[in-house]
Amino acid sequence: MEILISSKYRLPHLVGRRLSWLVVVVAILFSGALLGAGIEAKVADNSTSNLPTDAESAQAARLQDRLGTAEFTPAIVVLDRGGVPLTEADRAAVAQQAQALQQYAAAGQQTFPVFADDGAAAFIGVPIAADTSEEDLGTIVDDLRAAAVKDLPDGLDAQVTGGPAFVADLSKVFDGADTRLLTVTAGVVALLLLITYRSPWLWLVPLAVVGVADQVAAQLVAVGTQVFGFPTDGASTGITSVLVFGAGTNYALLIIARYREELRRVEDRYDAMRAALDAAAPAILASSGTVVLALLCLGLADNPSSRSIGFGGAIGIATAVAYALLVLPAAMTCFGRRLFWPFVPRVGQQDPTRDGFWARVGAGVTARPVVVSVVGVVVLVALALPLVGLKVGLSDTEQFRATPESVTGQEVLAEHFAAGSSQPTTVVLPAGSSDRVAEAVRGVDGVQQVEPAGGADGTAVLSVVLTTDPASEQAFDAVRAVRTAAHAVEPDALVGGPDAESLDAADAADHDQRLIVPLILGVVLLVLLVLLRSVVAAVVLVLTVVATYVASLGASWWAFTHWFGFPALDLSVPLLSFLFLVALGVDYNIFLTTRAKEEAEAAGTHEDEDTAEAIRVALAVTGGVITSAGILLASVFTVLGVLPLIVLTQIGVIVGFGVLLDTLLVRSVLVPALVALLGRRFWWPGGLSRHDATTAASTRQGVVPVTDV
Repeated sequence: MEILISSKYRLPHLVGRRLSWLVVVVAILFSGALLGAGIEAKVADNSTSNLPTDAESAQAARLQDRLGTAEFTPAIVVLDRGGVPLTEADRAAVAQQAQALQQYAAAGQQTFPVFADDGAAAFIGVPIAADTSEEDLGTIVDDLRAAAVKDLPDGLDAQVTGGPAFVADLSKVFDGADTRLLTVTAGVVALLLLITYRSPWLWLVPLAVVGVADQVAAQLVAVGTQVFGFPTDGASTGITSVLVFGAGTNYALLIIARYREELRRVEDRYDAMRAALDAAAPAILASSGTVVLALLCLGLADNPSSRSIGFGGAIGIATAVAYALLVLPAAMTCFGRRLFWPFVPRVGQQDPTRDGFWARVGAGVTARPVVVSVVGVVVLVALALPLVGLKVGLSDTEQFRATPESVTGQEVLAEHFAAGSSQPTTVVLPAGSSDRVAEAVRGVDGVQQVEPAGGADGTAVLSVVLTTDPASEQAFDAVRAVRTAAHAVEPDALVGGPDAESLDAADAADHDQRLIVPLILGVVLLVLLVLLRSVVAAVVLVLTVVATYVASLGASWWAFTHWFGFPALDLSVPLLSFLFLVALGVDYNIFLTTRAKEEAEAAGTHEDEDTAEAIRVALAVTGGVITSAGILLASVFTVLGVLPLIVLTQIGVIVGFGVLLDTLLVRSVLVPALVALLGRRFWWPGGLSRHDATTAASTRQGVVPVTDV
């Protein structure tokens, strides 16, 4: 790592009069071959995919699979009149529908009608094979919904809910998602690049390179699922694509900005690109390495879905930085200066960033560092205040931004039947203790009904219907109580089912946050220490990105409750948002402070004033490109909202707002103010923190010191 991000390290330059075209051709051939391979990713599509393998509910599910007692799961057709009691004609129609829907039941299984005690609703259970693929399940549920509403008396409504319906509705969220997400993301990136460069064709080069990198990354992730065994799903695929586009375009913006700066100094475009890479590559490698290492920390998570996002995202970032550092420079130099038309950089041309808008911002911030620091901290604290009422954990019915039929059907079912009727809790245990465990579980608060549900090979299964809403805190309390009662009688009993799985997923999320968050902070701190050689700088920058995360989470939670109407955050949102904001947010601080270090080393006097001037110049020359990169990255993450799944919307809003907050306030105002306030102490214990009296005196007398820089 130290070699990769050392300021004295030089990348092998793959740019030259013939070499640039050769690199582009090789990249096209390699990318085309990989994309044409048609490698299929290993997809996660079962109910326990988000559970640790040693979770009690996951063990129960595997045991039921071996016994064959979980071979079928019912789709539930709920019929009601909006609270009005059913008529005799309605009851007859329910019986007829049960017969008509028999064709959709699994072979050898029977549909079964059940009437509510209040006489105002009924449901028909339609057993479906548990190993049905998501694609076939979607077809079955669609057909079932079409058939369920046929020939009903006027005013009698039918809706399909239950486990199979929830899986089918969730799968529909990702129908065409790859194409839709890619199209919207590419459109947003193209628009912002066009605005940034104000050139009719310059934007096409980075967009093309990053777009190809995105598709190559998708294929490499597919290879990874086959080689390393981790599965992927629609959510992790979408997040990986957003990471590639966001990070890849950020790196492209930094390289192009430095390339344009060098074109104002040297005539030869290849020399300019080599100088640009020498200056920009260490910061890009440091920032991308930080993100990759942070994502790999998810490999230690209990949640398999988080592990998939970590591995897939790491592959995506590595692909993005490879294309940015190897392919993009070659592609840029192929077209020469005219690529920047109509704003073509010329040798000797004044660099507008040195005295532009961000130069004035830097001068104002460094002139009043105390006031600016206090105001910045107060703003962050105010944004974080809504976290006092933060709630985490969504039920199955709360996963969608829209309201699919599985959700409305579940709500009707809960009004007239025990809430757990459609997805009962199960207890798998030795058959000899079945009666005693059943008696103990019946005495648990929140349990309405306990009855045998099959068994084999000396093992029995009990079906436990809870009165609580699915995946609610009350349901979790009931599951914990059922486990306590069952284990007291039979220590080998395993309690599973949807509510138990949700509880185990929540426990896994808590464990992952306690483990992964410190690891991510350690990785970021280590990279900053190696890069800047300063304990103070590393700690200050880590604290600022953590403060950005907390403020963004608080502000977003306020928006979720007051504008979006979300009842809670999804379990995975706090950890994933933390990872993306801290790992990606530190990128901009790396770009800013490495340039400040470069300017401070060039000054040579190691005075407090040098540090203030260095951060002012760094902000002046990087402010525009980093702001453009931040706005682009925030926009790309917000694109996740095109998918009507609350978890992706929440991640997109939190990370998008956080990146903007970091870009416009923390990185551009608060960090420069803190650097100016600390002076040369910011670089402690590095050489820049030590006052050099001889050098300072020589400089004051007009003697320029000889350095090895």
